[in-house]
Amino acid sequence: MAQTLVPSFTFGPTGFVAPSGPAVLTGVQGDINAAFGNTLNYQLTTPQGQLAQSQAAVISNTYGTFQYYTQQVDPAYATGRMQDAIGRIYFMERDPAEPTILQLNCTGGPITIPVGALVQDSSLNLYACTQATQIPPIGSVVVPFACTVPGPVSVPQTVTIYQGVNGWDTVAVVSGVIGSNVEGRAAFETRRQDSVAGNSFGAAGSIIGAVSKVSGVLDYFGYSNNTPNPVTLFGVTIPANSIYISVAGGTQSAVATAILSKKGGGAPMAGNTTVTVYDNNPLYATPIPYQITYTIPAPLQLVWNVVLVNNPLVPSDAATQVQNALITALAGQSTLNPAPPKARIASTVYAANYIPAIAALGSWAQVASISVGSTNAPVAVVVGNITGTTLNVVSVTSGSISPGNILFDPDNRIVNGTSIVSGSGGVGSYTINNPQTLGATFTGTGAGTNLTVSAVTGVIGAGDVLSGAGVPANTTIVSGPAGGGAGVYVTSNPTTSAGAALTTNAVISVVSGNGTSVAVHANQVPQTTAPNIAVSTT
Repeated sequence: MAQTLVPSFTFGPTGFVAPSGPAVLTGVQGDINAAFGNTLNYQLTTPQGQLAQSQAAVISNTYGTFQYYTQQVDPAYATGRMQDAIGRIYFMERDPAEPTILQLNCTGGPITIPVGALVQDSSLNLYACTQATQIPPIGSVVVPFACTVPGPVSVPQTVTIYQGVNGWDTVAVVSGVIGSNVEGRAAFETRRQDSVAGNSFGAAGSIIGAVSKVSGVLDYFGYSNNTPNPVTLFGVTIPANSIYISVAGGTQSAVATAILSKKGGGAPMAGNTTVTVYDNNPLYATPIPYQITYTIPAPLQLVWNVVLVNNPLVPSDAATQVQNALITALAGQSTLNPAPPKARIASTVYAANYIPAIAALGSWAQVASISVGSTNAPVAVVVGNITGTTLNVVSVTSGSISPGNILFDPDNRIVNGTSIVSGSGGVGSYTINNPQTLGATFTGTGAGTNLTVSAVTGVIGAGDVLSGAGVPANTTIVSGPAGGGAGVYVTSNPTTSAGAALTTNAVISVVSGNGTSVAVHANQVPQTTAPNIAVSTT
């Protein structure tokens, strides 16, 4: 049998170990010398030098490929097709890209908005109706629409009817959840680990293990309060002896069915959404209905401030590259190994964890500082309205406003990325970057805590501060018609208005991305969009 001086690979405590490139080259040169019976000149200008270098490269590449695939059997390192194979052992498939989902208030009627009916936002993105829904003869209905292109698209402030249906008059954005790209390596591995607990029964881990396998689910959290007293955890109070499950994405029926499949009998459930699902065990004469309660978390926009070291290599599209890298990493889509952690429900997002995702863009991407903020820790809370590019602050609850601060309201009516251009302090007028309208004027008639509203200009939102004749101080809007238009609203105090001209001002959170971390509550799903990521150089 032919002998070789090329060193072989070995297996050690860390697995497959390949010899170094120089050691392989030395072995190849030794084999060639042995074949020709003398010591040859191996300069690259000689034929034997070229032959030795090429043969050594082939061997080293083969060793490298084998070393890569021996690592791919470890879930901690597996990627791509090999990670998919590991997932299938657990009956898991990689989540595809998911579209942005909007909940739209539709008025008109009486007609049915069909599946596939289209609306369009100001960026020309189209959204299709996903569930045929009937508008009542007089009134409105909230209908789900999905962006026709999967992936993260910012929730728009307004949409318009693109494909008309007779009897469908208006459409308004109520809320939305930003979509996601195809599930990345880190996110898939996290979900695989969580899914293992789904083989058990009764515990919170068992439930979220089952939920993690539901198609379209983007994130989840679970906690079982086994004490006789309420427990406050991640900003949410969980009643005594109750199970709390928070799930972003997926259809309500599919999520509730997964919860039912693993929930123990008798334990109360806490949350903001209740769904009726059925136990279809064939041993029952008819399916048994169950009420499953869980939380659909509200979006929590993260505000970022990234400062790069200025150098001649910084490209003209540096801001866009940094924004995309940060969004990708926060969504668990980074290809780095180890990858920055996905920003999740009931977690703490540390700004410094995402420096590697930006640094990986190239030698030019030198991070001088990175910071983050959210409405969970605003620098100010004010009451005011917006007309065009002017913010009018009528009262200040706390804090102070500064240029660069970003504005949010509870109903997400403020355009994403709206920031203070000029002005500082408290009550007064400020210039903002995005023209829009916030707040409303209308005619109102009060009867106790019911307020009948007509002739609305603007949009009325829950939590808005109401003012005008017959309205006590500190009266707010508790609830009302979806879309914030004409109809009957519930107020926090009884009013005696009789056809009076009334106004509402929104409660506005003023946020600065100047913190080292953000604590995400258990009823929030963190999101990041490009307009909320400021990129500068120093």
